[in-house]
Amino acid sequence: MEILKLTNVTKSFGARTVVKDLSLSVEEHSIYGFIGKNGAGKTTTMKLILGLLKPDSGEIRVCGETVTYGNTKTNRFIGYLPDVPEFYGYMKPSEYLELCGGISGMEKEAVHRRSEELLQMVGLSGEDRRISGFSRGMKQRLGIAQALLGKPRLFICDEPTSALDPLGRRDILDILKQVSAHTTVLFSTHVLADVERICDHVGLLDGGRLILDGELERLREQERRDSVSVEVMPEYDHMEELKAAFKELPVVTDVLLKEHHLTVQLRNAAGAGSQIIKYLTDHQVPVRKYEVEEPTLENLFMEAVEE
Repeated sequence: MEILKLTNVTKSFGARTVVKDLSLSVEEHSIYGFIGKNGAGKTTTMKLILGLLKPDSGEIRVCGETVTYGNTKTNRFIGYLPDVPEFYGYMKPSEYLELCGGISGMEKEAVHRRSEELLQMVGLSGEDRRISGFSRGMKQRLGIAQALLGKPRLFICDEPTSALDPLGRRDILDILKQVSAHTTVLFSTHVLADVERICDHVGLLDGGRLILDGELERLREQERRDSVSVEVMPEYDHMEELKAAFKELPVVTDVLLKEHHLTVQLRNAAGAGSQIIKYLTDHQVPVRKYEVEEPTLENLFMEAVEE
């Protein structure tokens, strides 16, 4: 089932078009990584989904209902974590969640139970400090708890791991993975490694347009470029000749050279690898490392935005 669907959505600010004829869908219980360079239109798209901005054209539906600018009822299905969540610093985390639950109309006992459950999940159970003393990572975790308080069907988070150290990023990603068992997750980021770690679907936005969209593994296979990586010992000083020799092999489509590292693109890595190895052996090239390269999200990203 589609939890979110955008159809031909466009949004401009003056003469600048930020989102251009954007169509995408997010399936229920998926983790959808919304990626793109800074300024690609990711945050604007999220504000459109939340009804905080009015599209110039197109339609947005959440759980089958149309999003309406300014006062949309579809936000009852959504939990939202902005890139920099704000809190009342004088409060403790449990007090803040109880305030949010009361504002949203939840019963006091239900808020208390849900708050305890969520604080346990995000690693803040028993935390008695005021929020003003929290680190950036702790505030992100509290923001996740707040966004999930009403058990939303769609959880949207904007750059949830930005400005966090590696351990903080790992913790947030682990929480998002855990959350996906109960709700659909849509998160924007420009950190490709984060998407590869937890996402099953990915959409690549560039200049306001969706230029790649689908299951991550299917996109890897669809955009696969067979290649092998050859790293030669630094004392070897015939790299240009080696590059030229590889380009003459019929199984090779292209060769990229950077210092003592060659990326050899092939028509078929399985069948061609033996020819590369034979050449290296016959010519006694001192190889430091040889490996078949798997397609990565970074490769897909670079190829797509450079086309």
